[in-house]
Amino acid sequence: MLGRMMRMAEAGVVLGAVMVSGAMAQAQSFGPSNPFYAKSTLPFQAPPFDKITDADYQPAIEAGITKQRKEMEAIANDPAAPTFENTVEAMEKTGQLLTRVTLVFDGITQANTDPTLQKVQEIVTPERTALQDAIMLNTKLFKRVETLYAKRATLGLDAEQMRLLEVDYQQFVKAGAKLSEADKAKLKKLNEEESVLSNAFTNKLLAATKAAAFATADKAALAGLSDAQVSAAAEAAKGRGQEGYVIPLQNTTQQPDLTFMSNRAARKALFEDSWTRTERGGDNDTRSTVARLAQVRAEKAKLLGYPSYAAWALQDQMAKTPEAALKFMDALVGPSTAKAGSEQAEIQRVIDTQHGGFTVQPWDWNFYSEQVRKAKYDLDESAVKPYFELHRVLQDGVFYAAHELYGLTFKERKDIPVYQPDVMVYEVFDADGKPLALFYFDYFKRDNKDGGAWMSNFVGQSKLLGTLPVIYNVANFQKPVTGEPALISFDDVITMFHEFGHGLHGTFADTVYPSLSGTNTPRDFVEFPSQFNEHWALYPKIFKNYAKNYKTGAPMPEELVAKIKKAATFDEGYKVTEALAAAGLDMQWHLLPADAPLQDVDKFEAAALERTKMNLAAVPPRYRSSYFLHIWANGYAAGYYAYDWTQMLDDAAYQWFEDHGGLTRENGDRFRRMVLSRGNTEDLDTLYERWLGGKPSVAPMLKDLGLTQ
Repeated sequence: MLGRMMRMAEAGVVLGAVMVSGAMAQAQSFGPSNPFYAKSTLPFQAPPFDKITDADYQPAIEAGITKQRKEMEAIANDPAAPTFENTVEAMEKTGQLLTRVTLVFDGITQANTDPTLQKVQEIVTPERTALQDAIMLNTKLFKRVETLYAKRATLGLDAEQMRLLEVDYQQFVKAGAKLSEADKAKLKKLNEEESVLSNAFTNKLLAATKAAAFATADKAALAGLSDAQVSAAAEAAKGRGQEGYVIPLQNTTQQPDLTFMSNRAARKALFEDSWTRTERGGDNDTRSTVARLAQVRAEKAKLLGYPSYAAWALQDQMAKTPEAALKFMDALVGPSTAKAGSEQAEIQRVIDTQHGGFTVQPWDWNFYSEQVRKAKYDLDESAVKPYFELHRVLQDGVFYAAHELYGLTFKERKDIPVYQPDVMVYEVFDADGKPLALFYFDYFKRDNKDGGAWMSNFVGQSKLLGTLPVIYNVANFQKPVTGEPALISFDDVITMFHEFGHGLHGTFADTVYPSLSGTNTPRDFVEFPSQFNEHWALYPKIFKNYAKNYKTGAPMPEELVAKIKKAATFDEGYKVTEALAAAGLDMQWHLLPADAPLQDVDKFEAAALERTKMNLAAVPPRYRSSYFLHIWANGYAAGYYAYDWTQMLDDAAYQWFEDHGGLTRENGDRFRRMVLSRGNTEDLDTLYERWLGGKPSVAPMLKDLGLTQ
């Protein structure tokens, strides 16, 4: 369970001593009537969403905290000499009640929250962190682990047991187990403050994003949008009890509808709604929260003996040091910004040809780059969407690729209760017909859902605990008007393949210990399987199977397919640059030393972008500091570079597939056996290089992105 506990800590989950007594009092009201009291009797121990109410979470979480605290104390106080079984393996068996409820609670509060659940979050977040500290800073417990670690070579452990012992020891040390009692007390206070701030950031951001949605009563402001998009905007307004039209914001800086809106003033207004969403003063302004979060993390790093939070955070990642991550990013800055510069020049030529009389601004980029794409590749997004109906993409694309590579089959389960009517559930079967996993899909945007797309588990895989994975994918696609098909963009198609790649990593988990299972890997590895899976979206055999007209069922014409492939690297300079700019912001925030003063967020951001050579006027960062959910609340602090790092891994991996026959069951089964099933059971550099047959090169990545000549 330490792996899960550490992820909570990284996400800013903290706890305080005052809350513990409250937890113990609440736990007394927890009993058999609570749906989390015992393991679910549904297939795969799936959550009984038809029985779970908001009122069930807090007592179950607090009972789980109390129970795991007692379980860990019993291990720490065991009079018997420490053994792997009575210490390390025993720790893996603790916290089953808490894990059962928090995996569901965390999933729901991200995807389907409400004011009641947000209040519960505020209460239990510090309590969960207090438990984290009580475990990781328990001197007796650490001494038992340290004793075993010191003589690990003589214990007769198998490879997975050895890895678990090493990971546990490293996590204890990283969490502060070797600090003095006085410094432990200081660390607990910092951890508590970090968790409270992180939770506050999440709630402010959700409210700010909803409040900042672009709203207009003038239909002319929506010129360029399709009838379906205009109808969706009208329905969004109606759903909020407003007149006119509303375009809800995505979590990224750029907004999808900017590609189509021909009214420049409206484009600017939509962009600025997004850009300033959390910088408007009042309760939803996150800047003071962000500034203090960065300061708390720097102070914590110093207490733990590191010059910066980034240095502390990266010690157990593939990059190992901020310097290595920065060197990797720096190598991409030149090629990506050069490509973005040439893309900008093409856009400016279109504007000048049309006698626009202005220099391209961020709110113009998507609109005019789409025109460049149409002219350069004769590719019109509106001509493409009819071939990407969401359900067909899922079943005949995403599922079909998994069948061809790994032999998987899927059966929809309408008998499994869901937390929201739009959610679909499928059972996943192995090639021999054996049940492998249960998989939930929640694709449409809601105001009470975090922005972006993600994957996680409601139940994790573990042979020790006898559990199979229950996985979910969440996205924020525009929900169609009732009765209309769910037509999505090709970017959305890629998102589906990406998140399902994470899901495959979880589905194929085949480990004994839950802390090492599935996606419980470093950030700069965990995005590798997901980004690798994106490649199959355009693979001829797969693409041909799902890219069919939603009305006629006719396959996409070959000339249109050729245009999509030809345009595959279009605008990649922009995309890589905006992501690198965000990664640079993340790293600069987390390189701050503990003695740095509280930062002015706007000034710091401007200086950081200049320092990293990412201050391109027309190419804003994918996320601004004030709405960068990944780093302030979702566990990617000092780790957003991982998306680019793992793209290097995934492009090298796809090159291996191409060099060995492409999409075949033999290749898929080898990848599953040697990579996807292994979780964190061995050093990931070793695991990857053994499968690849050598070290990854950045060359395939530069080629894939079109950043080489």
